[in-house]
Amino acid sequence: MALIVQKYGGTSVGSPERIAAVAERVIRWRKKGNDVIVVVSAMSGETNKLVALINAVNPQGSEREKDAILSTGEQVTIGLLAMALEKQGQPARSYTGAQVRILTDEAHTKARIRDIDAEPIRKDLAAGKVVVVAGFQGVTADGSITTLGRGGSDTTGVALAVALKADECQIYTDVDGVYTTDPRIEPKARHIPRLTLEEMLEMASQGSKVLQIRSVEFAYKYDMPIRVLSSFDEFDQGNSTLVTREEDVMEEVSVRGIAFNRDEAQLTVTGVPDRPGVAYQILGPISDANIEVDMIVQNTGSDGTTDFTFTVHKNDYAKARGILCKTGEALGAKQCNGDESIAKVAIVGAGMRSHAGVASKMFKTLADEGINIRMISTSEIKVAVVVDEKYLELAVRVLHDAFGLAQATI
Repeated sequence: MALIVQKYGGTSVGSPERIAAVAERVIRWRKKGNDVIVVVSAMSGETNKLVALINAVNPQGSEREKDAILSTGEQVTIGLLAMALEKQGQPARSYTGAQVRILTDEAHTKARIRDIDAEPIRKDLAAGKVVVVAGFQGVTADGSITTLGRGGSDTTGVALAVALKADECQIYTDVDGVYTTDPRIEPKARHIPRLTLEEMLEMASQGSKVLQIRSVEFAYKYDMPIRVLSSFDEFDQGNSTLVTREEDVMEEVSVRGIAFNRDEAQLTVTGVPDRPGVAYQILGPISDANIEVDMIVQNTGSDGTTDFTFTVHKNDYAKARGILCKTGEALGAKQCNGDESIAKVAIVGAGMRSHAGVASKMFKTLADEGINIRMISTSEIKVAVVVDEKYLELAVRVLHDAFGLAQATI
């Protein structure tokens, strides 16, 4: 008997009919002899409605109270799915994040999981029940409700799979796996049957929306296989993507996919003193505000000053710019400015370790199309660049062609 954790996103549970279909699928997995834990998101559109209510009442309200409101969407879904399972003869029990005791830190709206009390779930599974858990949420040590950020249900699913030593974590979405890039941008994008967790981690960090990055971090750290499937493939007969620790990468394949992100903004402070500790003085206040920084470039001039540029999520842009300009003024900076009209494009592939010239090929391909590169970031298996947002789709398409990703060798 295997233990399977299944996560269903908002589209998958977007109506009573779809919830009934999820219940049917879960029961089929039970009849195969598996124990099943189901993690669900709020029904599609519900979280946006809750955000609209918050903004109508007090958009500057405390993040603690925002979490108390935002967590209610999943609470509706778990109750409905448990009832749908019971209607079809399958005993079930629902749990909120607090009831499972998904213990998190106190970073409201962006909380991180510290521990999970798996014992109540084990007892329900032993009694033949399907356990239905609210994704996206947890609780602090003092009992305050927290949320894990957008897409946090993926993290809940993987974290539960790790805590209960599941055999596999299945992520059901509205797509049938991972593709070489977004098919809406490049119609020639191909389905990828298998990826390494390392490759998926890079793709998620560079903007791929299939899996939330923190869920992949969990899976990578604890070696938890993730399978991405479509909830609209009624009998799981179609494509899926298995993401695991190890994967035999074909020698001739250097790049496996192209990820991109429209949700970044660029901030620059110029003419600050070039001295030890200045990077910390600039980024320390940003970090203290719980704002994540992505790409960083520092340029030192001949006049003893330095220019410092970095990117943040667009949602944090206004807050980060206010902090940066205040810090820059204290440091005697010449100028503080920003730009929200940027995008990030990245090529990813474990095979890049053994292939020379991948980065130069990327740069030449973009140059041939007149696309200027504003920032560059690299790792062993990734090259990411920042470009003007208006060139994003062109950049994705030409890079997809340049690295032969429409071919069947991936």
